[in-house]
Amino acid sequence: MSATAKSAVPDCDPVMTAPFRFRTVAGKTLITNDLGRHHLLSDEDFRQFAAGTVAPGTPLHERLLKDGFVRDRMDFDGMAATWARRNRFLWQGPALHVVVVTLRCNHRCLYCHASATHLSDAGTDMTEETARKVVDRIFETPNPAVTIEFQGGEPLANWPVVQFIVEYAREKNKTAGKSLWLNLVTNLSLMDDEKLDWLLKRGVNFCTSIDGPADVHDRNRPWSGGASHGTAVKWFKAINARTKKKTFRVDALLTVTRLSLDKPREIVDHYAEIGARGVFLRPLNPYGMAAATWNKIGYGPDEFLAFYKAALDRVLELNKERGLRNPFIEQTARLYLAKIMTDDDPNFLDLRSPCGAGIGQLAYNWDGSVYTCDEGRMLNRMGDDTFLIGKAGEGSYAETVGHPTVRALTVASTLDNQVACSNCAYKPYCGICPVQCYKDQGDIMGRMPTNSRCKISMGIMDLLFERLQDKRQEKIFQAWQKSKKGGEVAALYQRG
Repeated sequence: MSATAKSAVPDCDPVMTAPFRFRTVAGKTLITNDLGRHHLLSDEDFRQFAAGTVAPGTPLHERLLKDGFVRDRMDFDGMAATWARRNRFLWQGPALHVVVVTLRCNHRCLYCHASATHLSDAGTDMTEETARKVVDRIFETPNPAVTIEFQGGEPLANWPVVQFIVEYAREKNKTAGKSLWLNLVTNLSLMDDEKLDWLLKRGVNFCTSIDGPADVHDRNRPWSGGASHGTAVKWFKAINARTKKKTFRVDALLTVTRLSLDKPREIVDHYAEIGARGVFLRPLNPYGMAAATWNKIGYGPDEFLAFYKAALDRVLELNKERGLRNPFIEQTARLYLAKIMTDDDPNFLDLRSPCGAGIGQLAYNWDGSVYTCDEGRMLNRMGDDTFLIGKAGEGSYAETVGHPTVRALTVASTLDNQVACSNCAYKPYCGICPVQCYKDQGDIMGRMPTNSRCKISMGIMDLLFERLQDKRQEKIFQAWQKSKKGGEVAALYQRG
């Protein structure tokens, strides 16, 4: 038994009670186990459960028995199958391959994680020769599903290489037979009808950034060419209109800065107004320009959690207004809830144990250098090559994914190896980013009691378990899991 509760540990009978962790949430005690099963118990029910005195045949005993909390009646074969299903990503190899085709960009976003260069600096464009080597390396992964995500800079600034990679990957896949996803992360300012037609015909998906209404977006994402918000929304709506019946269409990401904190309802409403299927409320990360401008745009975990709570409340209001057949999804909550409410892990790489660095994703810089993850590539732009693990066209795939740095990150992000995480009630639903720990705390192992990301994650899960006690809100959350909208988005946002 492990404890993460404020209340005193009750008497526990280890013979009758299976291993569990617990935490106080909204006046009740949450118990969880490694299968992700959970129950919220009253003080008296928790006392009886821990002591092993819940009467057999009672509804509570039957629920505990079913979910593996009663030691002498555990279905080990069934539990092993459930655990394997929830962790099947461990045997698959890297699925997400981030390809930086250029560092050039025409925006100067206050939080630019990529530390982009000026649009005229063509010295950071990926060449076709390098692109071929990158795609060849990508297709060496044993994973039956491959996502190639174009990043930058602004990928459309190197349009010929985007075209080459799309065509070359599609051609290679005729033989490889993988489930191939092609995702373009773009600010949309260089989009035109000819490019859009070409991309849509080849099944490319789109992700852009919309930070809320124009007064927030344009301050976060200045563009010398005009109003960045108006252009992004224009193309977002155009792509949305042309792909309504497709499996996937276009989605937008929100990066929350200090400018966002007093506008939670306005931001949610703006996403609904432009026809988005939901909103993805993400905290700011300390990479690139964001590190340099933190005093201007940054905030603490408590400030983000206050924003998140208000925004989630507005999302739930919209769902009550729209009905369960037309849900409006908050994606951060949906990802956590998929782990809490189902046995199908969405494989969001930031919420895995171990994390995806090197074993779930790889990032390829414009020069072919391979990094454990996109965050590791961002640190390269800050002068730190700790997470460089190879180069496309040099060495073998096995040497890249078996690099000592990959092994170290895997150990560091396995929650059983973290003292605080191994004892936490939220362990089945969480994950840590050792690169973020390294950047913030100087150690890939991290120190969870003072880790800002940990505090945010725990605060969000506290809020979700509190909301799950409301049956009407629970039904909304169930609708999110059933909606194709949520699953399609998860296929794109495998790492955040």
